[in-house]
Amino acid sequence: MRKDLALAAALILALALSWLTERTPRPLAIDAPAAQFSAARALVDDRVIARVPHPVGSAANAQARDYLIGRMTALGLAPQVQRTDVFRVFARAPGPDTYAGGGMVENIVGVLPGRDRQTPALVLMAHYDSVPSSPGAADDAAGVASVLEITRALKAQGTPARDVIVLITDGEEAGLLGATAFFERHPLAHHAGYLLNLETRGAGGRAQMFQTAAANGDDVALMRRARPAPLASSLAVFLYRRLPNDTDFTVSDAAHLPGLNFAFIGQQFDYHSPSATPDNLDAGSLQHMGATALGAARLAAFDPALPGRAPDQVYSNLPGGLFLAYPVAVGWGLLILAAGLIGMAVWRARRARTFLWIDLAQGLGAAGYLLTSAVVFLRLARRATGVGMGFLDQRQLLAQAGLWEATLLVIGLGALTYAAASLGRGRGRFATAALSILAGVACSAFGGWDPIGLGVGAGGAVIALLSFARPAGVAGAWSGLLLLGLAMALALQIAAPTTGFLVAWPLTLAAVLAAASGLGASRSPWVTPLLALGAALGVGWVLTYAHVVYLGLDLPELMTLFVWLAALVIWPLAQAEGGSARPRTLALVLLAAGFALVAVVRFAPPWSPRHPRASVVEYVQDADTGRAQRVALTPDLADWTRQVLTADGGAIARADLPGVTTRKVWAAPAKAVAAAPAELTLVSGPGGRVQLHATAPAGARVLNLELRADVPVADVRINGRPAALLAHLGHWTHLRWTAGPDGVEISFLPPGPGALEVRYAATTEQWPAGAVALPPRPAALSGFDLSDSTVVTGQRRFTWPAPAAKTRP
Repeated sequence: MRKDLALAAALILALALSWLTERTPRPLAIDAPAAQFSAARALVDDRVIARVPHPVGSAANAQARDYLIGRMTALGLAPQVQRTDVFRVFARAPGPDTYAGGGMVENIVGVLPGRDRQTPALVLMAHYDSVPSSPGAADDAAGVASVLEITRALKAQGTPARDVIVLITDGEEAGLLGATAFFERHPLAHHAGYLLNLETRGAGGRAQMFQTAAANGDDVALMRRARPAPLASSLAVFLYRRLPNDTDFTVSDAAHLPGLNFAFIGQQFDYHSPSATPDNLDAGSLQHMGATALGAARLAAFDPALPGRAPDQVYSNLPGGLFLAYPVAVGWGLLILAAGLIGMAVWRARRARTFLWIDLAQGLGAAGYLLTSAVVFLRLARRATGVGMGFLDQRQLLAQAGLWEATLLVIGLGALTYAAASLGRGRGRFATAALSILAGVACSAFGGWDPIGLGVGAGGAVIALLSFARPAGVAGAWSGLLLLGLAMALALQIAAPTTGFLVAWPLTLAAVLAAASGLGASRSPWVTPLLALGAALGVGWVLTYAHVVYLGLDLPELMTLFVWLAALVIWPLAQAEGGSARPRTLALVLLAAGFALVAVVRFAPPWSPRHPRASVVEYVQDADTGRAQRVALTPDLADWTRQVLTADGGAIARADLPGVTTRKVWAAPAKAVAAAPAELTLVSGPGGRVQLHATAPAGARVLNLELRADVPVADVRINGRPAALLAHLGHWTHLRWTAGPDGVEISFLPPGPGALEVRYAATTEQWPAGAVALPPRPAALSGFDLSDSTVVTGQRRFTWPAPAAKTRP
């Protein structure tokens, strides 16, 4: 069997395997058996909850609350509403400033009674509020609908061993406020023993179990017994703990409550978007999340004991729906096995006289060139799209997510085959080095000076000059790649053992193939088909991880890791032999095709009624000066947006908008309108306390406050409760208060006389009646977030005298 045909077959099979693995299941109909999860039944609730956008504190959110109370009552949960004001300081906020959120929330809490009402309960949690402008059919009406359907299925199975607390939180999008209120103040929080949280970050894709508490050995044991087994990996848990992302599970985890966090993250264009409607929600994704979470919930609800704490485990899925888990120490045995197999493979190749030590050195160099060239090619591709790195910028790529992922796949495959072909041919090292430098230089042609791209490109050129001076044999070259893989797996086993499987598993598979084939040099007729089958399995598994990382992070350079992992198992099929020029020609064709696709991504407008371009326009008026502006918060301007900004005859320019956003905005002068300011008062209270009371104008749902004291203050409180605000002298505290019609009181004890600077921005989610009305939007353009709002800003400087001296009686 020819190697090029075997390579093509392996890649086709790998893509098919990856596609089958990521395909969502068929949604079950509304008449599915009572003990099973039915997406059709859950969609009935989803369509009501996600009828319109319903952010915390809105009238639409109150309607969703009332509907959920009725549904939970029908399920026999005796729901109650926890209505309280709450705040939370954001621990992962960047920089020295302090960021916090707060407001009034209305959690809905019900209980499905169990046989033993005293044993710790299972909690099923999801949030029912959406962001402004988004119906939130996925985030998180899908989670809420799934929790209701899971509860119904558990009840249909019989009385659980323990209580099942159904916790539908409010204010998650405003800063995890509802979960904070529950775990800080609700009496049932002390009854909780285990928790399943359901979230989404898109409107499609298979659900992942991506977060556990620490010491998750018992959690993994539960997942291993669950049917269906969840998609989960210890790598995802390791990475998520280090990312600046949060869900309600962050709050329960901080309260030391063990559990599992589920979400699907496909179709991310719909995340927090007006397009997140029930019609655009993938019912198969809803089916997969609900059925997977039900499998775990059934065990947690009916087992005699809940999962406890046990040492972390290594775990991941395998092709065919298998779920493999083992203790961290087993990873050492896997590395020993891989090392032994590599040693056997080298021994066989040396006996066959197909192995040279210099080839091994060149193989190490080729691996280095592959890593550097893939980084620089993928980096160049991302920069060449012309798309910025912000959330709104990225929507141009999300609107054509499939095309963009295919583009990165073709470029990654081009980089792999180019490195392998260059090593096997052993000529043209100067051209290879020049291509690497050219790609590094080209990075600076898009988006400005890029020293990283230039440095990586230059490094690749140096490696090419050292490694591609002569043709290398497959046996030695492949052994070089495998030894580098062994070193990487060893480093991960030492530094982050729960992540080591990502390298160790494909490495071990490659080592098996290497030992069986004498490092790819055997001429037996069965060797090439064996290598093709192994490559298909290995690359297919790697592609599933590449897909998840692609969805989760807008960092194409990270795809280099998966290109390299794929090379471990596919290298003997990809490397040219006998000085042939054809493989390198094919590699250049792949790279050219990849960058042609980049041009399509950049220049073919992706916008349509299904994937509309975002617009965020606001009418901002300074209550102190009367100056008004029409502003746009998107990075670029559609024709409609330009029309809105210039409606009062002003010219568009870049401007700062403190209190509203930290980024520069597009702004044009506007005519002043009647707009009520926020009410800010500062008084001296009992015990020498200074009290600031801030109330948003009538109709404003969001009040942003920025505060800075010129003296250190102590015992800061929000509405009478301790708060870690105004903690860093000279730096601002940013507080976003949502859905609080009575306002917020911030009090503190000063050491003496001082001053407090306050800036505010109050947002009313409607265009001012006295302004020129917004024209109709084109079908391929939609409002986003707080678009079409009126924002009233202002600032105050308050002072207070020294507290009165105490006198003895």
